[in-house]
Amino acid sequence: MTPTNTLTDPRVEAALRRMFADAARDDATVARIMAGRPGDRGWQTPQEHADAVAEVYMPISAAGGQLLYNLVRAIRPATVVEFGMSFGISTLYLAAAVRDNGTGRVVTTELSEAKIAAARRTFSGTGLEDVVTVLAGDARDTLGGLGVPADFVLLDGWKDLCLPVLRVLEPHLKPGTLVVADDVDLPALGPYLEYVRTPANGYQSVTFPVEDGMEISCRL
Repeated sequence: MTPTNTLTDPRVEAALRRMFADAARDDATVARIMAGRPGDRGWQTPQEHADAVAEVYMPISAAGGQLLYNLVRAIRPATVVEFGMSFGISTLYLAAAVRDNGTGRVVTTELSEAKIAAARRTFSGTGLEDVVTVLAGDARDTLGGLGVPADFVLLDGWKDLCLPVLRVLEPHLKPGTLVVADDVDLPALGPYLEYVRTPANGYQSVTFPVEDGMEISCRL
């Protein structure tokens, strides 16, 4: 009998191939956005930031996606929580793993309405929409009412918000829950890394060397 792997579904393969190709143009897109931005004040709110970069993918790597798929397949979580869906590349890897486990769901968050609309079209086109719930808005608000344990967590939204989002989720984390944060090389993730690497805060943490690095932290 052939093992089930939704990542090899032609619809999923085509969607990932298309989105990674689009994401490869991110640098040029960001340069165009920044060139048209007056001054150097920075964006005042996460929503303003999300709206400004609504065309930018900011994806995980393909290798990072494979790692997420493997972890979710191995753990078989009932609820996967993702902070920072963007166009849904990482969500597809998570949803494919949930589908192949035959149980569970993905709850993902995103501020950009444009990205939410595009991602929902992708989930529908790949047949994965029934295992994905998209929460629109600031994750610090939407995830506060999660109501169920978060059995696996991916933090890949704005890096300066990863720690606040984790603190919102902590009441929903059981011992043994894995929390994965992407892009450990980015300075803005520093406060988060300091927190999960401090034993008194209740995590055992290790950096996995894939692309820009993923921090994998087990809730103790």
